[in-house]
Order: sequence, then structure tokens, then C-alpha cells
Amino acid sequence: MNAHEGEIPGGTPAPEPRYEHPSAGWGAALAVGKVLLRKDGAPVDGVRATLRMNHAGEGFDCPGCAWPDDPGNLHLDVCENGIKHAVWEMTRRRVGREFFAAHTVTELAGWSDHALEDEGRLTEPMVYDADTDHYVPIGWDAAFERVGSTLRGLDSPDAAAFYTSGRLNNEATFLYQLMVREYGTNNLPDCSNMCHEASGRALTASIGTGKGTVDILDWDHADTFFVLGVNAASNAPRMLTSLAAAYRRGARIVHVNPLVEAAATRTIVPHEFRAMATFTSTPTGTLNLQPRIAGDMALLRGMAKALLETAEHDPDAVDHVFLERFTSGFAEYRELCRTTPWEDLERGCGLTRQQMRHAAEVYRQGAHTIIAWCLGLTQQEHGVDTIREIVNVLLLRGNIGREGAGPCPIRGHSNVQGNRTCGVDHRPSAVFLDRLAGVCGIDPPREPGLDTVRALAAMHEGSVRVFVGMGGNFARATPDTAYTEEALRRCELTVHVSTKLNRSHLVHGRQALILPCLGRTEKDHQATGVQSVSVEDSMSMVHLSRGMKQPASAHLRSEVAIIAGLAKATLPDSTTPWDHYVGDYDRIRDVMARALDGFDDFNRRVRLPHGFRLRQPARERVFLTPSGRAEFSLAALPARDETPGRLVLGTMRSHDQWNTTVYSEDDRYRGIKGLRTLVFMHPEDMAARGIRDRDRVSVTSFAKDGSRRSVQGYTAVAYDIPEGCAAGYMPELNVLCSAADYSAQSDQPLMKHLNVEITRDA
Repeated sequence: MNAHEGEIPGGTPAPEPRYEHPSAGWGAALAVGKVLLRKDGAPVDGVRATLRMNHAGEGFDCPGCAWPDDPGNLHLDVCENGIKHAVWEMTRRRVGREFFAAHTVTELAGWSDHALEDEGRLTEPMVYDADTDHYVPIGWDAAFERVGSTLRGLDSPDAAAFYTSGRLNNEATFLYQLMVREYGTNNLPDCSNMCHEASGRALTASIGTGKGTVDILDWDHADTFFVLGVNAASNAPRMLTSLAAAYRRGARIVHVNPLVEAAATRTIVPHEFRAMATFTSTPTGTLNLQPRIAGDMALLRGMAKALLETAEHDPDAVDHVFLERFTSGFAEYRELCRTTPWEDLERGCGLTRQQMRHAAEVYRQGAHTIIAWCLGLTQQEHGVDTIREIVNVLLLRGNIGREGAGPCPIRGHSNVQGNRTCGVDHRPSAVFLDRLAGVCGIDPPREPGLDTVRALAAMHEGSVRVFVGMGGNFARATPDTAYTEEALRRCELTVHVSTKLNRSHLVHGRQALILPCLGRTEKDHQATGVQSVSVEDSMSMVHLSRGMKQPASAHLRSEVAIIAGLAKATLPDSTTPWDHYVGDYDRIRDVMARALDGFDDFNRRVRLPHGFRLRQPARERVFLTPSGRAEFSLAALPARDETPGRLVLGTMRSHDQWNTTVYSEDDRYRGIKGLRTLVFMHPEDMAARGIRDRDRVSVTSFAKDGSRRSVQGYTAVAYDIPEGCAAGYMPELNVLCSAADYSAQSDQPLMKHLNVEITRDA
């Protein structure tokens, strides 16, 4: 019997979303066609990029998400959002000195985020002129000296913060952290602080590694998947290929999300030409569960409770041999589950005990289970405890350290995991610092530095006076928009290394620099020829990326060259051979091979087809925890805020968006066109507040520190979301997340866990 037949009663499939067509398929193909044929685009370059993206050898890595490359080396291992991202970077439009001469910063501050980035690629270094309120050209050497002299003049290296987004390549990342630590601080906030910090802390505590144990081949061997808090059709569209393949071989796929996203229904994979020609779609899920926002931990605890109840009469329901040999704390966890009332679990997750038991039975019947998750879990108050509960559930059936099984965090930006691996970490281990000191001949600081939340506070109070951002759009990615903007304006100097104009350039310190860099799609010419860089995907594969088109401007520099220039100006007595590294990135990789665990023989291994996978000890059932075993978590269920009239709101991306980059105001998969200032609500919640579909509403958030924040004139949209919950788009709704609203467990801003009231505008 096919695994999809004869499903156990008790599941409650949710209604179809507003988008009634398969995800990807012809909708994606038409969207890509429109992108390639944009009047300011380069359709020939776009097609070439499509054929070169994610290819082993001479290809370039997608500048979008971190989903692993297809090991079969398909000629079209691409997706709609990846192509959008690459073409957005390859636009023919330019933002040079003429543009800045024509527009004051005050004027540009009134433009939309989309309009700013849509102007095109930055072409040369610019410095802010306060007398004229314009950015004006500055030479590279003068720009470097301005940064270096300011940093040298600070009372302490800790008065500067050095941020990075997730697209910085491994070689640049390694040099960046080396420069910062040679300068004398560990103030290295990064985008991980806002997305998967909870995952790293939870996995480290439970199994002794901050990464998942699963690789892409495991996705081909698993027979059961639980996908939690992931909008794959928009955030990791190539994941749809794996889900469709899993369904066809009989796997069960349970999607756990307050909203039933398009990826949880069915798809047509665009490179499956027969399916495209015949409009033949494949389901990508077998069950949808819609817990309330922040109710995932209660659901997982309910699954564990049901599984342990089954084990009382069916010993094979749990893996006793694995539990005895490899885990610590099982007896205590079993008792915790036994004594947790079903009523508490139902109240906590918003699902019935029958639904939780059904999910547990699906899990029990699977021989090889992967549990994957994304920001829907991590950006909660109790994100660390929730992810540790995922590990608890996996441990019960020995689903760690074997083929087709394990925990699998779905990372966002293309090299966010590589950034952390290669040293961008505000809490570096003593082992890492000792090795860095020995290999690079520096004396790195030992005190922990500032993460994103604490760097913002330090900038606001004046103890951090210089902000350097390597990529990203810090002013829009962070919480509490007004607070963040004020923090940046209080800096003595702000420096942004970017490919395009964005909001952060307009929210500047007393001095401000924009330093334009090469994009991932562009050739990186250095002394020894065109260079390749490496990235690490979300499943620990390290591989090369090589740009395929000429730079947008002759004045652009690579991120490696920019970092070296900053380092030389800041550290005039440094013995680090910065220019030597810039001339040939193999030289950087040789140093990384000695300084970083798992990078032995880096230059040879990274040139293998598809590169190499970093070792994950927990995959080998080697648990680097204090006990030497996988640790069960015994965390209590979080209390539910039941203040009358309050809803729990989570922010999210639209489909036509990547992080803070908004391609258009449409959201195809949720049936939205030309609108971003909206809030999705359950019809009953709307009726209780006298709100009708498409009414204008105000949304007010209630922060931990007692403060309130509001937006007005938003559009209420009736949607299939649990009662008591609401959702809307970031970065627009980041304003509702107070600087005080961060998890005590991870310091992550609570973008998915805001307490709000919604009222109809008069």
C-alpha cells in the first residue's frame, strides 16, 4: 500500500490557500520571464546566469538562499527567487555621482525601499557631505583612511561594531573577523543573531554542535518529514524539488505552520519538462497542522507524550537501545511528558489531542525522519526550548546519526552558516581564539562582544560610535525601526559595503561612507587572475563560486579587497600580509585550512565536484556535550498570554521579496496584489472587533518594557490563520518589535511573537 493511502484518522487538512495553482510551475516561469524581459535588465545575461547558477566548477553560487546544490548537477538547479535575485543584481541601471548630485539624502529618505534599490548598482565610493546633504565621490584610499583614522582615534576598540549579512563569502568573512580581532574587539554582530541564533544554541546544548546533522542526500532517503515554520515556496523554492520527489516515493510530509503556505499543497517543478507540458502537479504534503503562533513546543511535547503512551504497550515505539547508549535525561523527560496534562498541551498549541496523537503516529510509522524548521520557530520567546524539543522527539526514535534522519535548520541567506563557521561570532570559543592566535600571529581579545540587539543598545547610548556593515540593510532588517535609525544617527561614523542603494545609507552617522562591492555574479579580477570564493550551504557543504560577467563599474572592489584596504588603514603596524591575500585567494584558503576546524586541505577539497562537507560529530553519534551524550531538555511549557483582546502577530516575507529587498508589492501565493501594508486575520477575530475584510485598521504592539508602538491605515485581510493570531510583512512591521522584545534564551528579536491589539480605523 502506498504510504499516502489509508491515513490514520485525526488529521485536519487545512483549506487550500488563495493561490489555487501549483507552487512554482508556470506561475514561476511567467514571473521569471517578466524579470528577464525588464526594460532595464539584461535578458541575455539573465539567461546565461540561469544556466551557470549553482553549477560545480565554473558556476556561481545563487546569491539568494542557502539550500544545497543538486548533487546530480542538473543544468537548471535554479528557482524563481534565485533568478530574480541574480537579475536584480545584474541590472543595467547605475547609481553614480550624477544620481547623488541630483538628489539630497533628505529627498531620498522619502522614497520607498523598492524605489531606492530599483535605481540600480552603486558604481564608486561616496562620502556624505553634511553641508550640502549630498553624497559626493571619494577615492578608495581616502575612504579607507577616513575609516582607519576614526577607528584609531577611538578610546577603545569596543567602541566600534562590525556587522555582516549572510552573503559575505568565506574568504572575506575570515579576513573580516581577523581584522576585527587584530584591531581588538569581538563586536561582530551578524544576521544570525536575528535568524538562527536559537538553532545554534539549542543544537549545541542538545547534541554538541550548532548545525544540523542532515545533508541533501538524506532528503532522498527519508520516509517521513516534519517541516515547521517554513515557507519553502518563497524562502527556499528548490526545496520543492525534494518534497515532490519524497511524495512520489511514498514519504509522508507534515507541514506545521499557522498559515497553510503554497509549498504545503502541490507543485510543478519547472525543470521537469513533461510535468510542465502536461500541467501535471505533485503534492508536496500529506498533512497540514496549524498551531497557534508560538505553540510549536506544546505540539512537539504532545507528540512525545503520545509516543511514550504508545510505548507502554508497544516497546518498539521508541528506540530503547539508542536511548540507553547515547542519551542523558530520558527517564526525567518521560516523567515530564507523563505528568503534563493534555489540556495544557491543547491550550498551548491550539490543536486537539487527537491531532497531536495523529502526528505522533505518523512519526512512529516512519523509519527515517527529518524534522526541518526555519524562522517561524526561532524568532519566538522560547525558540531555544522549542528546537531542543525537536531534538527530544528525534532522540526518542534514534533519528540522529543515521541515513535519512536528523534535525535540519533551513538557513536563509546564501552564506549565513559559512559566516559563523569562518569566525563571525561575538562569542568565540577559547579553542577557536587559541588556534587563530597561533596561525595568524595575533593576540585576539577574549571577552565576548556585542550581538545585534546589544550593539543597537550600545550605539543608542553612545558607547559604540562607529558602525561598519558588510552587506545587508541593517536599518530595515533590525527591530524597532525608529530606535535603530536613532542609534545609527548617533554614531560618529557609519560605513556600508553594498551593491545597491538602500535605507541604511540614508540613516547615517555624522560621517558616512558607501563602499560599492562586486556582486556574486561578477568576475573578481586580481593580480593572479579571476578569483573564486567559497560558501557553505545550510547543510554544511562548502563549494566554490565564480562570477560570470564583467563588473558593473571599473571602480568596484571585491569584499576581500575592501576588507584588506580597511585593515591596512586601521592597523598600520600589522604584519598580516593583506595585499598578498588579495592577490590570490588560494593564499587565504591556505591560512583558513590551518586556522579552522574541518578545513584541512581546503584548496584541493573545495575544487572537488560540489566541494566537500564539513564533519558533523553528532552525525557520527559523537556528542560533544558535557556528558558526552545527547541531552534531553526538560524545559517547562511556556505560559500563554491570554490578555483579553490581544492577538499574537508574526512578521514574514511576501513571495516577491528576499530578506529586506522587495521586488514588487505583489504576493502571488497569498493572493495579494499591489499591497504590503496589511495584516492577515482570522474571520472570527475580525468579526469580534467589528472589522470587515479590507477595512483599514491600526495595529498596536505591547512590549516587554511596557511601551507601545502603532501603525495606522493597514488593510485587514481575512485569511486561514488560527484564531488569536495575525501576520504581516517585514520590514514594514518591524516597527512594532521593540528593542526590548528579544528572547532571553537567544537574544533574537521576537519578530514572530508580538502581542498586539488590532482596531478598526474610524
